[in-house]
Amino acid sequence: MRIVIVGAGAVGSHLAERLSIEAQDVVVIDNDPYIVDQLQSSLDILAIQGNGASPSILEAAGIDKAELLIAVTSNDAVNVLACHAAARLGVPRKIARVEDSALRDELQILGVDVVIDPEEQLAKDLLLLVTEGGISEHATFGGGSLSLIGGFVQKGAPLSHMSLEQLRAQVTEWDWLVTAIIRGGDPFVARGESIVEEGDHVLIATKTDLVEELAPLLGITIVKAKRVMIFGAGRLARITANLLCENGISVTMISKNEDSIRLASDQCQGVVVVLGDPMDPDLLRSEGVDRVDDVLALTRFDEVNVVASLVAKGLGAKNAIARYHRLDYVRVLNETRVDSGVSSRLSAANAILRFVRRGRVHSVVTFQDSNLEAIELQVDPSSNSIGKTLADIGLPKSTIVAGIIRANKTIIPRGDTTITPGDHVVAIALPDAVSTVEKTFS
Repeated sequence: MRIVIVGAGAVGSHLAERLSIEAQDVVVIDNDPYIVDQLQSSLDILAIQGNGASPSILEAAGIDKAELLIAVTSNDAVNVLACHAAARLGVPRKIARVEDSALRDELQILGVDVVIDPEEQLAKDLLLLVTEGGISEHATFGGGSLSLIGGFVQKGAPLSHMSLEQLRAQVTEWDWLVTAIIRGGDPFVARGESIVEEGDHVLIATKTDLVEELAPLLGITIVKAKRVMIFGAGRLARITANLLCENGISVTMISKNEDSIRLASDQCQGVVVVLGDPMDPDLLRSEGVDRVDDVLALTRFDEVNVVASLVAKGLGAKNAIARYHRLDYVRVLNETRVDSGVSSRLSAANAILRFVRRGRVHSVVTFQDSNLEAIELQVDPSSNSIGKTLADIGLPKSTIVAGIIRANKTIIPRGDTTITPGDHVVAIALPDAVSTVEKTFS
């Protein structure tokens, strides 16, 4: 599939990298010659310098052969104009990143099929993490009935130092499945013989109503936050603060940017706003950082977010979540006392990738510290998998079926689970197995 991406910032470059690994035909357009040269030399893609809203530049990118255009520059108007131009040139599907809510009402007329707002989605993800403190990821599938939770295995956790086969033997009835383990930045799909170690980042599939019971396996106690401190006062921080307040959570916001603090004071009713440096230990002490449940470091600067999180943890904050832009910082986050990392680019990728996938894909989730992907897709009536057990289908070792939603019933599968027409299958896969998963159930 030819995919044209307009904008090679954090979101566009991440999508280009991910899609090129899967051997998609990717063309990226950006005004910055340095970024264009970098992408052209590092990825198996075509990179073009120019204005992605220009019909002549789009034609140079082979837009007549494209099935999808993704416009994700930092400029809403450019993204909308790029989609409009692509629509006139016959591209069947167009996705635009649009942050200004006032622009969204008439976008379909201008050729935009799907609108994404990474920061709005990330704020919702942060609310989920804050209400389930200790969990590093929580994605839901099947309308919310199946959960995939992530967490770091704590010292003395019941899950550690034994094989998954041994662990299951000790549990008479289990409605959960360890699907993947990330160790030292290297992900692998879990099997019965896999042994979980302290410090591993583990992804577990379970019925959503059992999440709270399951967390202790990782040595985690879920605590809903009552007080949160946010570092930064940019758009993401403001959206998140308002969302937390709407859910009854007390919020203090700290930023040294006077203009942003003034804007937050106007837009965030009920939030305590403080002008100051979030890396200043004396300021954090005076604002009671030791009494908050979660610290959310959401500034535009990765280094500030990491340092401020570490200072807050050192002063007694129970849980620290840092926003990052550079993916190569993720391992640094995992090896420090920062409890979790979040990223706008991953939120955007999750929103976009299901439009790239073939077949009847309902949801796609990517993860902060690995190239694992979770895909929810509906089994096609003509699929060769129907009537076969998961063991008989013989999926690659780099993928695992984490759950099946069948007629409003959530199933945590075993090898003898049989696929039936209309099943929603949730699979965890590494990039080399994604296309196989799609073909198997499509």
